[in-house]
Amino acid sequence: MPAVSSQYYTRTAQVLHWVMAIIFIAAWAIGFYSGNFLSYDVDGPFKGDVITLHKNIATTIIFLVIIRILWRYTHPAPKLPDTMSPTMKTLAHIGHLFLYVILVALPVTGCLFSWSAGHPAPVLYLFEIPRLVQDNPELLAVVKPLHIYISWFAGFLIVGHVLAALKHHFVDKDNILNSMTKQPK
Repeated sequence: MPAVSSQYYTRTAQVLHWVMAIIFIAAWAIGFYSGNFLSYDVDGPFKGDVITLHKNIATTIIFLVIIRILWRYTHPAPKLPDTMSPTMKTLAHIGHLFLYVILVALPVTGCLFSWSAGHPAPVLYLFEIPRLVQDNPELLAVVKPLHIYISWFAGFLIVGHVLAALKHHFVDKDNILNSMTKQPK
């Protein structure tokens, strides 16, 4: 297999990116739905089932982000186009750093939220992440709103990430989006 050009991400990085994107968007949408449109008073067990689905999907991000960070450390990202200004390159790097921080912070606060409320943190209906804290109303009062605020910030950050990729592709007509979707011939 030929070496991957420095203008493209490796196939592994691409797969991790798109799988994590799908998982994140699904978990975010399910969490948004359960948090804003369902209530235990009206929807009872259904809300519990939806939240359980959210947790089973979202917890996979913890494992995938560790793999992704290790992969990224050993396989550097392609260089940004020379047509980008130094300021834009700095903003792109800061944006990606925020994405990685969010991809760690959101599932960690979600697990803390679940544990401190006395519930498990299940992974794909296969196993549970061992509890690091027990029922803790004081911690719950902190991590519940923190998880919600981080999720809103993450949503806006992801929308900005998608818009930036589309701008690069359709306006700047550079290789940014292609670097995450194609491999050199």
